[in-house]
Amino acid sequence: MFQRSRPSTSQSNSVSTSYGYYGYGDYNTTTTSRPGTRRNTGRPSTARPRTGASTIARVEAQNVVCAIAESRGISPTVGLAFVNLDTAEAVLCQICDSQTFVRTVHKLKVYGPSEILIVSTAASPRSKLFSIVEENLEDIGSKLTLLDRRYWAESTGYEYIQSLAFREDIEAIKISVTGNYYAVCCIAAALKYIDLGLGMVFSAHSLRMRYEPSEGSMMIDVSTIYSLELVQNLRDPKSRDCLFGLLNETLTPMGARLLRSNVLQPLTEAEVLNTRYAAVDDMTKKEELFFATRAALKNFLDADRILTALIVTPSKTTLQTTEQSINHVIMLKQFVNSVSPVFEALSGTASVMLNNIREICAPENVAPVQELIDRVINEDTTYARQPLELRNQRTYAVKSGVNGLLDVARTTYKEATEDAYQHSTELSREIQFIVFKEYNIRLDLKYDTARQFYMKIATTELEGKALPPIFTNVIRRKNNIECQTLELMKRNQKACGHMQ
Repeated sequence: MFQRSRPSTSQSNSVSTSYGYYGYGDYNTTTTSRPGTRRNTGRPSTARPRTGASTIARVEAQNVVCAIAESRGISPTVGLAFVNLDTAEAVLCQICDSQTFVRTVHKLKVYGPSEILIVSTAASPRSKLFSIVEENLEDIGSKLTLLDRRYWAESTGYEYIQSLAFREDIEAIKISVTGNYYAVCCIAAALKYIDLGLGMVFSAHSLRMRYEPSEGSMMIDVSTIYSLELVQNLRDPKSRDCLFGLLNETLTPMGARLLRSNVLQPLTEAEVLNTRYAAVDDMTKKEELFFATRAALKNFLDADRILTALIVTPSKTTLQTTEQSINHVIMLKQFVNSVSPVFEALSGTASVMLNNIREICAPENVAPVQELIDRVINEDTTYARQPLELRNQRTYAVKSGVNGLLDVARTTYKEATEDAYQHSTELSREIQFIVFKEYNIRLDLKYDTARQFYMKIATTELEGKALPPIFTNVIRRKNNIECQTLELMKRNQKACGHMQ
């Protein structure tokens, strides 16, 4: 959806960090340089030595906004809220921590937020939590943003839970967060910042929200995670030679994310673990069940990201956001078609967990969405990865007769596309027989999203001769020359204009 920049991996004492101060009507970021800070020798350092690796190894770069708040006292209480903008998931936590905030730092490194929000009054004078978070910024790979105290309102947090959480989860979440004042304040700050600061709005009752108690899972010290190479090889950060790398035989991005989370935060609840063991045992004993399930999951797209993209509304609609929306609908179609094979593959399982999954994938649960898609989208429309193929799939995704203006625009687009191919063929002949009579120059018509149609010529085709002046926008890439002509640019513009 959108990318956040990561801090460089230079030494922390020479880094200048920008803090954003946001008001309801003012989103101009005030940047201040953070002077090099001398570490307090009176407390143990929570940051690991710099090893060249930017952070704990991740399955993928995710856009996670975290809000953090603390009580004051000998045994401080820390509230945290993580909102994953890629998977539409919000996690609330409240931890009774020590003076070194080791549990809080562990939580931050497990979730790896791209941005950490903290109340502005914690920066002047610096609270101990602020100093420790600041000290660990480079390891976490986060940007620190200061937020005015008025955003950290418990009542606002409950309003967001009421309006954004799944309807069936609202009461359970409210009961879970009762008495957890700081966690509720943090979800208020995180969602208000996403709304007003980032210009993103979640649709009503579309956010997968849960409270994660500190009990029920094991806390592994950050230094232990590194020394045992649980998720990253110490010598080669890109190597798969670590526990997560050896275990990761998952076929979907969702499975890889869940596995990583469980490696870093192993469950300790016997009932949940026994349910999982029973599912593994069933898969182990029934090979047909195992291989059928893997085959069904093989073509799965990233369902978390697809569904999130559909429920997050951009503050401003543009041609690009509209094209992305069509892409997401096509991806949703492919995802819906992938659910039925999972339902069929899990038939005959004796596991309670696998049976629950099978019930979720039942045809009657998928049918309403399938009918809405089939009503408008052509049956043979599939998601494509090549730019030109994806553009064509997007152009012809909607059935004929749904919108008359769209049908007319598509006809014109088809003509303009055919003109572009024809122009390339004619130009190839013109160069071959007129410009360079004694040489054969082969042109390959290519397409990318930024330039639309362009031509690619191998440098060996020219044999040291100058490129004819008819070509413009010339780019030389290794053994190829990429270029366009004025006529081709006009036809690109014509095709693009009719699809807007």
